[in-house]
Amino acid sequence: MTSPVTSPAARPATVLTGPAVPAPLRRLAAQIAVGARMLSLDGHDDFNQGQISARMPGSATFYIKNALCGFDEATPDQVVAASTDPDAPVDPLAPPELPLHQAIYRARPDVNGIVHSHAPHTLVFGATDLAVRPVSHEGAYFQDRLAVFTATSNTVLDQATGEAIADSLGDANGVLLRNHGGVVVGRSVRHAAVFAQVLERACRLQLLAEQSGLPYHSSSAEDVQLKRDYIYADLSVRSYWDYAVRRVARSSPEARDWPV
Repeated sequence: MTSPVTSPAARPATVLTGPAVPAPLRRLAAQIAVGARMLSLDGHDDFNQGQISARMPGSATFYIKNALCGFDEATPDQVVAASTDPDAPVDPLAPPELPLHQAIYRARPDVNGIVHSHAPHTLVFGATDLAVRPVSHEGAYFQDRLAVFTATSNTVLDQATGEAIADSLGDANGVLLRNHGGVVVGRSVRHAAVFAQVLERACRLQLLAEQSGLPYHSSSAEDVQLKRDYIYADLSVRSYWDYAVRRVARSSPEARDWPV
């Protein structure tokens, strides 16, 4: 669902680019934009719907892709500031699903990055009653770490729904919104962007296994833990992020100058 704002030339009230903006905020805005482009390359596009947001640890202010641009066209100057306080003024270009991000940031001090998208395999997987199995490395990461929210499939427009989703998420790494999409959280926007791609691949591979109609196997509990400790260690996640940054730069040369 899009914002009531209709002018494609509209700009956010707070532009996080230019020398007057502190370097850490310029970098955060660039990471949000690059993360959005990564998600687009991984098939998360749905017109201009979906959001990616980030905050500095411990801050009540976060930053989010605006309502008018899609993942594939996001740039650092299309990022808007928002508050976790539901009563704070809202930027006119903030996405309508802002309550989803506000509620999760309030509930999870450990979360500093959030991705909500309508990635196709994640959405279809959430429409089933399947539990994620460690069919792949990706499934190993999310096994028993993925919640499901079933109360409504509508756009998240109010704090009560956002808080209900945050309650369903609990301390998990993501939550499937039945017939709507998925939400992935991370300790940084880099983690959230990488693990949103991990979730989409986990869902796609398990759905392929289900589609085969044949019995299929899963990794052992020991292997699941080994994969989490090695394949998804922070250093590994950083290397995946760096790879994805290079991939974005190859497809979007303008991103080469963004201070990620």
